[in-house]
Amino acid sequence: MNATLPTAEALRDALAELLAEQPPTQTAQAVERLIANYRGTTPTDAPVLRDRSDVAAYAAYRMPATFEAVRSALAALRAAAPEWSPATHTDIGGGTGSASWAVAEAWEEDAPRTTVLDWAEPALALGRELAVASGVPALLAAEWRRARISDALRMESTDLVTVSYVLKELTPKDRAAVVTEAARAAQAVVIVEPGTPDGYARVIEARDRLIAAGLTVAAPCPHSDACPIEPGSDWCHFAARVSRSSLHRQVKGGSLPYEDEKFSYVAAVRFPATPAPARVTRKPQIRKGLVLLELCTQPGELRRETVTKRQGPLYKAARDAEWGDAWPPDASDG
Repeated sequence: MNATLPTAEALRDALAELLAEQPPTQTAQAVERLIANYRGTTPTDAPVLRDRSDVAAYAAYRMPATFEAVRSALAALRAAAPEWSPATHTDIGGGTGSASWAVAEAWEEDAPRTTVLDWAEPALALGRELAVASGVPALLAAEWRRARISDALRMESTDLVTVSYVLKELTPKDRAAVVTEAARAAQAVVIVEPGTPDGYARVIEARDRLIAAGLTVAAPCPHSDACPIEPGSDWCHFAARVSRSSLHRQVKGGSLPYEDEKFSYVAAVRFPATPAPARVTRKPQIRKGLVLLELCTQPGELRRETVTKRQGPLYKAARDAEWGDAWPPDASDG
């Protein structure tokens, strides 16, 4: 495999290469079983990914979307702290390594040394195989280590910790302990969960815990104050566009060449960072001669901004703005 490929493309190629050996019907059946598990409640002593069939199905079904969500969160972190570069990275509950792929791409020129921790050996095994298939040096050098993701977790100090799509699988006690341990060990913590009311609630709980541990929010919030969204009235989430390969379309049962992954996240740090002055929290509404932007702003407020055609360059920027972008445009995460 060509190691110079963009990491997103390398991931699609690696998945296609490794999953070609498994009959599509077997993958589809495993996907249905996984969907049922993820929609229910999974006890922490029973990992969702039980065997290679489950892991292969998960990789085909979820890795591209998880990768894009984490990629978006990391882009916002990098925009807030452009001079910072992690030398070490720990991926808690990393499974087949979606977040580690995103980290390898984010700091492509000087990617950190990655350690993936997960309790499912079949997931770690397939993660190693995908890393080898990728040809990406940072992934080839990654360490894949079995560890119980619970209140017993203890980590070495590290620059960056990612916890992506993991908290739902943990009990409240274990969730609190894992986030607390991540905050103790890391200079930066990035937590990503599904963009659902429940996922947002877990992110807010983790955000509060990170702030209490002495970290400050770098993204998506423009502040480290309390979230201005009233509990139960709404939830903060964003969307990442996912390009579907033919394999992905087959497993998903869809015909479109893309999908939008909804996710909630927080990135918190122990070093100086400059959060966006405001963040676009909904898809901008374009009307004749104006654009309506829903914003989260400093110091912890929600407001609507109307940008009209008379505002010239700002109006053009508003028309080009996307859900999740920093605002105004000179603070963009681009």
